Amino acid sequence: MRLADLVAGLSRLADLGFGIPAGEALRSAALAAALGRSVGAADDDVRAALYTGMLHHVGCTGYAHEAARALGDELTMYAVTAQTNLADPRELFTRFLPGLTRGQPPIERARLALTTVTRGQRIATESTTAACELGRDAARRLGLPTAVQESLYRSYEWWNGKGVPDGLQGEDIPVGARLAALSSTAALLDTTADADRVVEVVRGGRGQLFDPGLADHLVEHLTALLGELDAADPLTLVLAAEPEPVATVPTPQLVEIARVFGDLADVKTPYTHGHSRAVAELARAAGEHLELAVQDVDDLELAGLLHDVGRVAVSSAVWDKPGTLATHEWEQVRLHAYHSERILAASERLTGLAPLVGVHHERCDGSGYHRGCSASELSVPARILAAADVYQAMTQARPHRAALGAADIEAELLAEVRAGHLDADAVGAVLAVAGHRTVVRREPPAGLTAREVEVLRLVAAGCGNRQIAEQLVISPRTAEHHVQSIYAKIGASSRAAAAVFAMEHDLLRTPG
Repeated sequence: MRLADLVAGLSRLADLGFGIPAGEALRSAALAAALGRSVGAADDDVRAALYTGMLHHVGCTGYAHEAARALGDELTMYAVTAQTNLADPRELFTRFLPGLTRGQPPIERARLALTTVTRGQRIATESTTAACELGRDAARRLGLPTAVQESLYRSYEWWNGKGVPDGLQGEDIPVGARLAALSSTAALLDTTADADRVVEVVRGGRGQLFDPGLADHLVEHLTALLGELDAADPLTLVLAAEPEPVATVPTPQLVEIARVFGDLADVKTPYTHGHSRAVAELARAAGEHLELAVQDVDDLELAGLLHDVGRVAVSSAVWDKPGTLATHEWEQVRLHAYHSERILAASERLTGLAPLVGVHHERCDGSGYHRGCSASELSVPARILAAADVYQAMTQARPHRAALGAADIEAELLAEVRAGHLDADAVGAVLAVAGHRTVVRREPPAGLTAREVEVLRLVAAGCGNRQIAEQLVISPRTAEHHVQSIYAKIGASSRAAAAVFAMEHDLLRTPG
């Protein structure tokens, strides 16, 4: 597998977690590689710039909880910061604060302004330091070269020595980091503003934020570089720009790559640390318990690790809210499964998992989200993933409740089965591999009683009322009453239709 394809697809996590449009990381990476080639940078530096561009903001989830607590919606804070010329102190008041406080009531605007003035520098330093450390760690775990790891760690250093994490200055900053930082700013401003704003910010940051030589070269060749960026699909440009030999990874390493991005999503809030790893373990074990095909079991593990990557697109102010969510907040939550699906769909290798990940909050009775799928649209792996996700979430505390004990979790899951939300077999498998001894019995469909299911089996086998009465030791009149009730409930009037209904709902097997 091309590592660049996997990272390119999952770079959407970095974009969404930073509050900027999905796909910006690819544009940044393509521009960084093109700029590096244009100035004659070595292949190792071009490679470092390319991967740093894709992963530049991937560590932003590391401070999301603290940023949201201090400034509300951290995604807005990140997005406004990315479009502010940090070399010009005036833009703190003319661009950053207006963007941060837009739409807020007067009291909240005043609070945000005061927090920014009194604590803004500390928040910025702590946030950036966390991003640098998580970015470097992600690159290490992905098996990327040391030069890429160092470039990611130094991508927020400033040319004038006033950056983070260590205040490196000038030529001491790795070339890859200098290329990626400049290109990230230019690519985003080209999307959100125009070329004039790109030139304004690049020139304003020349010698302060940015390498002056690179800044001058970018401005001089801006039209050509941006034209190339806009003329082709950024993913195509990124894959073509990687220097030879391109990085590849063996298929078994895909699990570790998925684990990296699952961890980055889970670190967004302290309430979900380790959630994706645990869901993957439960889902895989449940799939093996139900004797699913090897490929389905492998897919369940990967889907478990990646099912919540879309959580990064929702502010931690929503995830960490202890009270009832407002309507617009609930709508954001409902979309996180969609974002997970789209993140995976951007990778050629992971696109096959996207549908499974996208339905992990769907329910058998159609009451789930985000599409409202019904049982017939949910595969067995999808039902297992949903049950594993619910089980594991209840083992952890959330802002609105404490963690549940094993008995309470079991009771909650069984209630979900009775309500028709979760699949009985999936819940039974999850409970079994989690160490519960409970035998989960599937509630009959269409409101059938247990006795009516027994009668239905005999009807499907071709028995008449008298034979049914003999086998169940009831009167023929009672048998007839049961048959009529069954037909009314399942919408059938013939033995054949009743038999098909029984087959469709797996009712012909007598419980052992």
